[in-house]
Amino acid sequence: MNPDAVSDLRYLLDRGYTRQGAVRFVCSHYRLDKEAGHILSRVILPQAVSDLRKTKFLPCGSIRGSEIVIDGYNIIIGMESILEKKAYLCDDGVVRDTKGAFGSYQTHENTGRAIELILGFLKEEKPSFTCFLLDSQISKSGMFAKMLRGKMDECGIEGDARTSKHVDYELKNSECLVASGDGVIIDRAAKVVNFLSCVVSRFKELDDGIIRIDRI
Repeated sequence: MNPDAVSDLRYLLDRGYTRQGAVRFVCSHYRLDKEAGHILSRVILPQAVSDLRKTKFLPCGSIRGSEIVIDGYNIIIGMESILEKKAYLCDDGVVRDTKGAFGSYQTHENTGRAIELILGFLKEEKPSFTCFLLDSQISKSGMFAKMLRGKMDECGIEGDARTSKHVDYELKNSECLVASGDGVIIDRAAKVVNFLSCVVSRFKELDDGIIRIDRI
């Protein structure tokens, strides 16, 4: 990624330009392709937004003994991306994928390992109750939720995995600790934790799967 493009995009966003317009301008100026533009739009944020989110995140230790609700596909896809070495550290400190589910989701070779790491982390942190929320609009979410419930039971994790037609709404309005990489949810939820960063800090080998865009 062209470091000048990154710098220019931050400059424009910090001065109030719309994300779509700023990304379009930078990509046109530096002749970046659509994929580069998508990555920039996910990773680069106005400094004011980044600073506010960083101050909002509760420490990883707050998970212990708390009720936590997890943005299921968001967190699992993010962990898969870390294992694929395709996750990005964004300006707000959140580790994000650059693909998203977009109405469909297919398990693949890294899914099992991703779930194992997430549940292993939760088993160590011992929240009082864990709930994975999965978008019911995504195909086979019911089966996926059933599988997660079985895995949680095997690990001795108290909780549930269920589908919902209104995952974003439930997360934004939850009284529980919320785990999501979605910026809108982070901004609106009362209590949030930078979940994937917490997992990476526990399993240090995962750090190699995270791309720092300023170092490209």
